[in-house]
Amino acid sequence: MNEKKDKTWIAGTVLALTASLCCITPVLALISGVGGIAATFSWLEPVRPYLIGITTLVLGFAWYKKLKPRKQEEVTCECETDEEPSFWQSKIFLGIATVFAVALLAFPSYSHIFYPKSQISNVVIVEKNNLHQVELKISGMTCQSCSEHVNHALDEVPGVLEHNTSYEQGTSLVKYDAGKATKQALVDAVNATGYKVTDAKSIEN
Repeated sequence: MNEKKDKTWIAGTVLALTASLCCITPVLALISGVGGIAATFSWLEPVRPYLIGITTLVLGFAWYKKLKPRKQEEVTCECETDEEPSFWQSKIFLGIATVFAVALLAFPSYSHIFYPKSQISNVVIVEKNNLHQVELKISGMTCQSCSEHVNHALDEVPGVLEHNTSYEQGTSLVKYDAGKATKQALVDAVNATGYKVTDAKSIEN
């Protein structure tokens, strides 16, 4: 089997990375401090299932080529050349590439561990007239990592008391102290992440 044919794992890894970019980018934005790039690859979400399917097929084909019985002439040829296959062509390396690809595809399920726990205090004294609640409609969120990134941005706004962000519904329900924060401050904080607030509706307590 020549080296060219053994490069299928590269395509599988690249596809897995591409399929997970929409969820990896918010974490990279958090780590790098460049919050505005969080939603850069959110447009990939609709095609993610197809990319996952193609990745599975590509890696499956790579394993098929690696594990299928070799023809007699291939064995004879290998004996004549007396060349040991390189590590990059081995089953071990293909296994490493497969595990890496699976870890990338599963990233949305564990991305929350990269975000610090909310620093919002559980006990806050707020004047009743200052307790406000707003529902933010947010576009661009595609997975739990997106929700966590929005929550992290809201945590940074003084006066935010509570938030409940859902990427499935594209909303964030935020309670805040109007004496310390404004609705516009919440909108600006979310917009700074790269996700966009399309509507901010005040809700009666």
